Amino acid sequence: MKRKGIRCLKLTLCCAAAALAVQGCGASSDDGKIEIEIVQYKPEAANYFKVVEEEFNATHDNIHLTISSPNDAMTILKTRFIREDYPDIIGIGGDINYSYFVDAEILSDVSGYEGMQYINQGYLDIAEALELVPTDGTYIIPYVANAAGVLYNRDMFEEHGWQIPTTWDELQALCGEIQAEGILPLYFGFKDTWTCLAPWNAMAVELSPSDTTKQVNRGQTNFTTEYRELSEKYLQLLQYGPEGPFAYSYNDACTAFARGESAMYMIGSYATPQILSVNPDLNIDSFVMPASDSADDRTLNSGIDLGFCVMADCENKEAAYEVLNFLYADENLQKYINDQNAVPCKTGDFELSPMLDGMLAFIESGNMTDYQDHYYPSEMSVDALLQTYLIEQDTDKFLSNFDANWQRYNRDIIRMVQDYEAANGGS
Repeated sequence: MKRKGIRCLKLTLCCAAAALAVQGCGASSDDGKIEIEIVQYKPEAANYFKVVEEEFNATHDNIHLTISSPNDAMTILKTRFIREDYPDIIGIGGDINYSYFVDAEILSDVSGYEGMQYINQGYLDIAEALELVPTDGTYIIPYVANAAGVLYNRDMFEEHGWQIPTTWDELQALCGEIQAEGILPLYFGFKDTWTCLAPWNAMAVELSPSDTTKQVNRGQTNFTTEYRELSEKYLQLLQYGPEGPFAYSYNDACTAFARGESAMYMIGSYATPQILSVNPDLNIDSFVMPASDSADDRTLNSGIDLGFCVMADCENKEAAYEVLNFLYADENLQKYINDQNAVPCKTGDFELSPMLDGMLAFIESGNMTDYQDHYYPSEMSVDALLQTYLIEQDTDKFLSNFDANWQRYNRDIIRMVQDYEAANGGS
């Protein structure tokens, strides 16, 4: 089923950067080596990938690998796609951009790649759920994930005898107990709008269906219905944070938590390097955000932080797969885990950061649900909507705006989804 209208629309958005003039698509160099180019979107991991590139090239005579880690990788990639100047492999996150790329049919089906058998099924399910409409094949090999919930000061909890909460009522009771001892329960850095998404996502996985956005696109429900409890509970959290949380940035919040100014911090595992840079001796652990009334409803908020896609235009997929084999080798993946405090998407005996101890059972069992914002179009600026909501605290207005903006920014996807449903009998 061809969908060129939506394809062209989404690949054109935000494409204003100049294309990189590099050789790719599995071409051969003058010395006869197969050239494989990777463009990956995490500049904070650039040093790791530079080492990987050097080690690969030093151990392979027939392939030359180039890995780029630009600061604005997604803009550069979209620009190159418009020019049909494709790298061989891209390293991206499991979010709406991946959904667009699958829909544009520019990615290769990697279901036949032998390494797929070692990927945690939970992350393969997350990748499949990101497809705008059901699509045959698999188009991303998940590499690492992150996990979001509640970071807590393990020493502070042990000193006061506080217990890890497993339900919403227990969380509120714990926050009240912490406050009664003159300690701030939570820290927020809502000056940076994106941080408003962290508690939202962590609660949404328990309070809203994982396919909420798809149900809305099919016309089966709306956000006013599905997000009301989530929105109301979010407001209740503010009483346990600092006064005027909109004056504090992400860095401010990380610094405050690192210095022991709060017992907990609702953020993802990605924040720990920043926190530990302030206080390397801080004893951090984490737990899954308990947003529902039943402990059995808990699920880890986790998504694909980085995965690799082979482009459909790659001329030498065998060479591309050889590069992927190197990247997914246990010793190299462990180096990335150590460098970025990440969660491996590959099954195996990996050593994870102690701060993930409280989430480990959920990771191992595959009990995890993707971030709701991975389905939100960037043009909708949901982070800014949330910040405004937390300031104004008008739930009806917020939900009404969410529904209206969704229809505005997703009309092409909604039309495509409903056409697909009509053509396939609602399957």
